[in-house]
Amino acid sequence: MATAGGQEFVIADHAGPLAAVLTLSIAAALEPRFTVVQETRRAVRQVWLDTFDWRLHAAGLVLRQVTGSRSGELVLATTAGEALASQPAGAQRWPRLAAVIAAGPLRDRIDPVVQARALLPLARAQGTLTLLRVLDGERKTVARITLDVASLADPVAAPLPGRLTLTAVRGYQAAADRAGRLLAAAEGFAASPDPAFCAVLAAAGRSPGEYTDKVDVALPPSTPARAALASVLLRLAGTIEANVGFVVRDVDTEFLHDLRVAVRRTRSALKLTGDALPDGVAARFADEFKWLGDLTTPTRDLDVYLTGFDQMAAGLRAASPGDLESLRAHLAGRRAIERRRLTRGLRSARFTALMAGWRAALEAAAGQPARRGPDIGRLAADRIARAQRRVAKRGAAIVAVTSAGVPPAGDLHALRKRCKELRYLLEFFGSLYDPAVYRRAVKNLKGLQDCLGEFQDGEVQRDAIRGFAAEMVAGGQAGSGQAAPGLTSNELTATLLAMGELTARLHEQQRRALEEVAGRFAEFARAGSLRSLRAPARTARS
Repeated sequence: MATAGGQEFVIADHAGPLAAVLTLSIAAALEPRFTVVQETRRAVRQVWLDTFDWRLHAAGLVLRQVTGSRSGELVLATTAGEALASQPAGAQRWPRLAAVIAAGPLRDRIDPVVQARALLPLARAQGTLTLLRVLDGERKTVARITLDVASLADPVAAPLPGRLTLTAVRGYQAAADRAGRLLAAAEGFAASPDPAFCAVLAAAGRSPGEYTDKVDVALPPSTPARAALASVLLRLAGTIEANVGFVVRDVDTEFLHDLRVAVRRTRSALKLTGDALPDGVAARFADEFKWLGDLTTPTRDLDVYLTGFDQMAAGLRAASPGDLESLRAHLAGRRAIERRRLTRGLRSARFTALMAGWRAALEAAAGQPARRGPDIGRLAADRIARAQRRVAKRGAAIVAVTSAGVPPAGDLHALRKRCKELRYLLEFFGSLYDPAVYRRAVKNLKGLQDCLGEFQDGEVQRDAIRGFAAEMVAGGQAGSGQAAPGLTSNELTATLLAMGELTARLHEQQRRALEEVAGRFAEFARAGSLRSLRAPARTARS
């Protein structure tokens, strides 16, 4: 709404294009002590922006684009209304990445917050902004008023309360305070109880933090396991459905990441707890979710390479970052091909049938009366204990091998998968456990997971770089000695040498990670997390 920084008032029973009438009402409220003079009035369109997962709001920030007939600006404020930065901007179309915003203080404030996420429109409004000057008896300007009269246009059409902001001119705070008291005493004006952004969200039917990729399902421990598990899986289905449209539109890379995580969690739930669902459900859908996971893997892998490309190239020592530009072009071309395949899959009848059938099966399971079987407290304790034993067994075996040599990469990968399964179970059923115990277990497990993940990422990326090199060499005419299309032989050689340096760095990354595995596993076991989570959920015991 209005530019923040002063006293804010809402105007009762006024909404819509009534700026001229409201200006007269403001002037009448301040008479005879003050005179109100209009400076400008302009029609504007306003768009409030945030990421899909509300990163700006979580950081206490509100970003708004205000566009008139001849000019526009981006305005950054705190959620409490304090102005932070503004800069000229054209009528940018959203969603877009923050990179489209010109460099400057505003961009500097939001870049570390939004990172790789696109800015999406939360709400759009149109109306008028009127700038007024408040003059004292000596005709000196003591304050300025911004009057904002707008109607919401998207996601719904709805009027917004008229709102004005009274800001003191430097040196005239006392006079501005008197003007504020006159407005507060006048009929139809009231000090705003909430920042303007709250009114916009309320009118738009939006709630900050309404999307999260967390599995935030509260499960009473006595709930039948079938119904509780169905609730968790429905939550994951909702995450997949919330992200799929943005994946198809290629809005930002994190939509695909969130979708993939929800698919992996779903597959783990089917594997580890699927027997609690009605007969045949787990078997019926397991292969389809594997298909979905496989469908999304190539594009996500390429996203990881491309988003981290500059950092990867900057770490070169023997080669120059420029030597890798042809690799970047190769990856971008591969991504375009894989994205077309991904988009076809997500738009296919197979995917539509999968999600419709899955949701119907889960809703049926949730609604079935409980006959026999464990409650979710007992099931969670049993499956977490099993997963812990698998982690403990594999971890101990790897530590024993590490003391004498290098364990096979496949064993380390298997331990990582067992750790991930345990982590997913903790996420599904975390509400059943004491929060302090849960957080400690996750923290200790995460340390081991990160170490194993660094080793596995190095293994996968080394193999991928070798594959990319082979593809680039094969891109020329087989047996002709010619370089890949668009590259000279010297350029291709320089790229391949730089890629060789990358694989050497990845090998060193794996070596360092391997050195940490035994220590990380010992920390995890020694912390008591395994023992403390073997007990049934605390509320299930009461």
